[in-house]
Amino acid sequence: MASGSADKCPVDHSSFASSSKDQCPVDHITRSSWTSILGRRSEDGHGAAELPDTPAPPANLPLERETSSIPRVDGGNWVYPSQAQFFAAMARKNHNPNESDMKVVVPIHNAVNERAWQEIMKWEAGQGGEKCGGVKLVSFKGRPNDRTPRAMWYSLLGYSPPFDRHDWIVDRCGSRTRYVIDFYTGHGGGPSSKNVSFFLDVRPALDSWEGVRLRTVHFWQRWAGRLWGDSKQEGVQPKT
Repeated sequence: MASGSADKCPVDHSSFASSSKDQCPVDHITRSSWTSILGRRSEDGHGAAELPDTPAPPANLPLERETSSIPRVDGGNWVYPSQAQFFAAMARKNHNPNESDMKVVVPIHNAVNERAWQEIMKWEAGQGGEKCGGVKLVSFKGRPNDRTPRAMWYSLLGYSPPFDRHDWIVDRCGSRTRYVIDFYTGHGGGPSSKNVSFFLDVRPALDSWEGVRLRTVHFWQRWAGRLWGDSKQEGVQPKT
């Protein structure tokens, strides 16, 4: 991944032969877990032009890419993949992509990433990031096979396990903190029980003093608020 690219992403691409500068905030290795819950397995990422053995996506699939609200450390914001890029990567991995799925999968992928960033910003509020231009996303890595202690505990209590896990590294004025995100899926209420809902459990990792401090402050504020009659609910509980 070229470090000077204007359109790159916070993903470890070391397992890919491509040298494309058009990259996005997606984990290409574990992406199948996302779209499998929508009925088909898929991976998103690079366009067909850079991969000679990849079938070209349908000509009518949009090439336009959406710029995220997530800032990069070297300026600008991360850029999400186009529908054509999603399709091309799915075809390269032999996941039998369907053209009509792209208009559903891509917006869902983008919305979930935006939600993850919003949850991180809740943790970062009031921590001083505004003094240096705001908190920025350095990178993230998908770790679907590495269950977090909290996810294991929820499973023991009878909850369904998360379908994916990410570790996001953020920069706050030169200080970097790792956040852990467990992704859960369920079905929303209403007339159609087939509507897929996503539930994100976002928190700082306990591998640094800053992460411990943030978690401690959060715990105190949450439970002190309950003791003083604050009924506000925080966080997202996984579904059974």
